[in-house]
Amino acid sequence: MPSASEIISLWERGVGQPPLERALLLAAASGLAPQQLLSLPIGRRDACLLELRQNLFGSEATAAAICPRCSEALEFTLCVTDWLAEAPADAERSYEIGCDGFAVRFRLPDSSDLKAIASCGDAGSGKQVLLQRCVEHVTRDGVAVACEDLPEALVAEIGSRMAECDPLADIVLEMRCASCGHEFSLVFDIASFLWQELDALARSLLLEVHALARAYGWAEGEILAMSARRRQHYLALAG
Repeated sequence: MPSASEIISLWERGVGQPPLERALLLAAASGLAPQQLLSLPIGRRDACLLELRQNLFGSEATAAAICPRCSEALEFTLCVTDWLAEAPADAERSYEIGCDGFAVRFRLPDSSDLKAIASCGDAGSGKQVLLQRCVEHVTRDGVAVACEDLPEALVAEIGSRMAECDPLADIVLEMRCASCGHEFSLVFDIASFLWQELDALARSLLLEVHALARAYGWAEGEILAMSARRRQHYLALAG
């Protein structure tokens, strides 16, 4: 588990970073090198974020949403352990799928692919770029063809297979509003959720440093080296 000083350092490096860079920064707390993280399938990368979240805050998380029909604020509990149990032990390098004479070999999307499609102007062009990057080889009746020649039905099948092989890459929650009964789907982004929690924790630690430094004249390093219990005891004594 990161120390209080490491949490502050992680937060300081993440402030102002774009969401993707911030996700990679947080995932790097697992000990993997940046280049390794870039090539990890998205779900495997997010499993690192879920593990970090569990180490920092525990297995249960309280989240909130707004009902799109009646605008009621909804609060619900998530279990990180349940998601981690769905993570494959190891992802294969490539996968194959075939239909109507087509044979396709593809890999799972990773963070470098997300970087590549970040500048795409619309979802359609982003989908095409992702397809071109992740499809490694296509043949039809044994003859090599371009991935642009794939029928839409097969492209959809590839997307479904990707989701099946990397279940944590796209976590979707099925919600039901307690007030109006409306049912809707909600995409859960562990990177942004964890950053919000880490941001709150880091700011709380800095407030503790500020209060104890004013009260006792201690340096930041001395204060952060204390256990949370000791800091709270000194804060109570300082009033």
